[in-house]
Amino acid sequence: MEKIAIIGAGGFGREVKTLVDSINESSNQYDLIGFFDDNIDKGTIVNGLKVLGGLSDLNKIDYKLSVALGIGVPAIKQKIIASINNVNISFPNLVHPSVIISKDDITLGKGNIICAGNILTCNIIIEDYITLNLCCTVGHDTKIGAFSSFMPSVNISGEVDVNQSVYVGTGAKIINQLSIGENTIVGAGAVVAKTLPANCTAVGIPAKPIKFH
Repeated sequence: MEKIAIIGAGGFGREVKTLVDSINESSNQYDLIGFFDDNIDKGTIVNGLKVLGGLSDLNKIDYKLSVALGIGVPAIKQKIIASINNVNISFPNLVHPSVIISKDDITLGKGNIICAGNILTCNIIIEDYITLNLCCTVGHDTKIGAFSSFMPSVNISGEVDVNQSVYVGTGAKIINQLSIGENTIVGAGAVVAKTLPANCTAVGIPAKPIKFH
């Protein structure tokens, strides 16, 4: 079995633990050894698993270890990946057994977390370290840039270009043939009906930028 640990023992990290459990119920693939979290004392037990230390401890691991990002904020994901320099660490794609993924030209990078109930249709590019939380849909000819995160029940229509480090809130909808600029935040329940620029926060129906950052 492949040893795996989760970075982050907060809410989403614990949900990633349940994702690994579900994968193992379908095919006994992973030996889940615990969490790494800089903000929780080493040795603390979280949902039956031990916190093994922080990122400095992870960088000292002297055996092959798969790691999953239990983090939803794109900027934090980027910072964590930049801080890991251990050649023993790898980042598999974790896909819940219930996910529907077409066999027609789906490209997955590495370190992606695809939770229960997702549907990916065809001709889709998913880059690295992307989070698709519960029950999202991704339409044809869509590209999603690295580190982006989509909260539960986000609907992405066809021919959408999502740039790097985008965060999309729960229940948001993205209409077809649009792009979302890098580092942009889309508020929960928003409907993106026009292309959004980079580095903004957009909310409402239709979604409009309310500030830039």
